[in-house]
Amino acid sequence: MAYQVLVVEDSVQIREMILDYFSAKGGDTIQLTAAADGNKGLEYVYEHEYDLVLLDIMLPGASGFEICRQLRSGSTCPIVFITALGREDDILHGYELGADDYIVKPFSLAALYAKCLALLRRAKGTVMGGNVVTCGKIELDPVKMTVTVDGTQAELAPKVYFLLKLLMDNKDMVLSRDTIITKVWGYDFDGDERVVDNHIKKLRKALGSESKRVKTVFGGGYKLTDG
Repeated sequence: MAYQVLVVEDSVQIREMILDYFSAKGGDTIQLTAAADGNKGLEYVYEHEYDLVLLDIMLPGASGFEICRQLRSGSTCPIVFITALGREDDILHGYELGADDYIVKPFSLAALYAKCLALLRRAKGTVMGGNVVTCGKIELDPVKMTVTVDGTQAELAPKVYFLLKLLMDNKDMVLSRDTIITKVWGYDFDGDERVVDNHIKKLRKALGSESKRVKTVFGGGYKLTDG
């Protein structure tokens, strides 16, 4: 199966250079989709799933920062910024939004390709290596993004799914509400901690008899346990 890569870049020259180089190097293993503005990039992000996204920041329409923010609200796919913005504040902001790498123009196509291939392999390896994650009678398939409880598929909203995945990836560890908000909703979330409690309620309801696995640690947060 080919990796699906989205390139959001308004410069025709840079966009075509990336597409040509990646197509030549990746062959049948990489399939690229390109968007020339931020709004089209957002449209693609909403409608499709990608294994990696390359983002310019200064785009017509939605900015790369906004696309990253929206993408991180429901996806863990690698995100790489490619931009002329080289100030430390911009770089730090990119990482705070959840970017995996930040490359300042001008850049080497060979280095960009190598970074992206490493991110793709690492992400794919993490998913394949972890395979189906279990806790009691709960099974989470990170490839299909499905959850079953005692053999019956549970219907979880995206945020509830990512909340469960976070808890399962950190089984037996106490996660504070602040940590959960940062990992599930992002650094720029401006709501309050009650959103975590509300989603924990939704998660417990969806897990039914296995809701007992989700423990409240008073003064600490929440954890998922086999016990």
